[in-house]
This record gives sequence, structure tokens and C-alpha cells, in this order.
Amino acid sequence: MRNPLLAGAAVVILTAALAACGSSHDGNDPEAAAAPRPAASGPSVAGPTAATPTDGPASGGDTDASPTAPAAEGPKVPTDELTPATGTFTKKEKEYLTDRVPKGMDPAAVLQTGQETCDKLDFLVKADRRIAVGSIVTGEVPDAAPAVAHLCTGHQDLVDEAALGYADGTRTGKELRPGRYRSVSPTAACTWRTEGAGGKVLDQGSSASGQPVSITLPAATRTFTSTGCYAWLPEGDKS
Repeated sequence: MRNPLLAGAAVVILTAALAACGSSHDGNDPEAAAAPRPAASGPSVAGPTAATPTDGPASGGDTDASPTAPAAEGPKVPTDELTPATGTFTKKEKEYLTDRVPKGMDPAAVLQTGQETCDKLDFLVKADRRIAVGSIVTGEVPDAAPAVAHLCTGHQDLVDEAALGYADGTRTGKELRPGRYRSVSPTAACTWRTEGAGGKVLDQGSSASGQPVSITLPAATRTFTSTGCYAWLPEGDKS
């Protein structure tokens, strides 16, 4: 279930992101400050929302996000051919684009997608840090890890924390880490259940008020299911 706050802010975020995509996100990179910003001559490329199972942050439902997945499948533009129509790419921008630009696609358009991801995180972290982390966990801000690694390194802590969270869906076995977790922006329909060996119910509950709640995943947990809770983050994080 989509988070109401994040969905409602989507238009504002996108507008701000597009307006700011010509700015540098890493103030410590002198190349970024000096180089002319390339202008995208093609359409903006949406990051992947599909996912392959991993042990990392979840993208919602019963799948896990793959934050390091390339922007699209198929042949990619060789690194030495990554040049914009105007200006130049900085070293970090070129690193971000490596193996991410499909043949025939303007690399500046792919770069804009990464810049928009950074802009969305900029906006969200100022509004509510836990929502920012949750948006990575659920995949509502897709492909965040590579964008952060190369274009806005100041948000690396968000990506690291998201790797420890869970989105709505069912988690089993090695996906589960015992500990205390708190819901992020749950809806009034938020429900959860933990089961042990043989499907024995260990705990279950709901958040009819829509207020954040805390739960414990004991070491005996074999299955954790949640619906309408958006995301769960370990208690004691920096959010």
C-alpha cells in the first residue's frame, strides 16, 4: 500500500527535482562544481520498480529491491563513449552512468534520473527522515543505492539504514533479523503477524489508529507478514 504522505508529495518532489537537476549534489567534488552540466536531449528514464530477491531492502509485496540493478536491460553504451551533447561529465557522473545507459539512449537523460533520485531524497529527508529511509526500503524512490554512491554521497546513511528494514509483504528464513522494529507511516489498516516453526503464531496485531507501533521479532521467528504498515525500521536507528 502506497504511503499517503509520499504519494501526495510526489508532484512537488518531481517538480523540485526537475528544477534542481542542473545542480551538483556533492559539494566536495571540485569537478562537479566546475564542469558545465549536460542538458538532457531525450526523455527522462524511470528507474526500475521491479525487483529480484535479495537480502537487502524490500520493494514492497513479496519481493526485495535490487538497488544496484542497471537502468534497463540490453546492450549498454561503452564507458569511453559516454559523452553528453553539450558540456562534460564529471568523474563521479561517468561512474554512475557506467553500464547503465542503453544503446541509443542519451546518457544525459539517464544521469537526470539519478539526479532526480537525489533531489527526492533531499526533499524527503528534510520533511521526515524516517519517511526518506522508508521510501528506499519500499522502492518508492527506486535505484537509490547507485545514485547515492556516486551523485549524492551525503545520503549514504539513508541507504545503509534502509538495508536493515522491511517493506509490507511476507519475509521468511534468512531475510529475517531478530530485534525490535518500529513502523514507518502506517495506515489505519496496518496489520502484522509473526510465526514460528510449524506456523505457530508468535504475535499479531494492528494499528487501527494509524500511529507508529513497535514490535519484536524474536529469534524463533520463521515468517513475518505485514500489510498496510508501509515499512519497518530497527528501533535505535538515526531516524
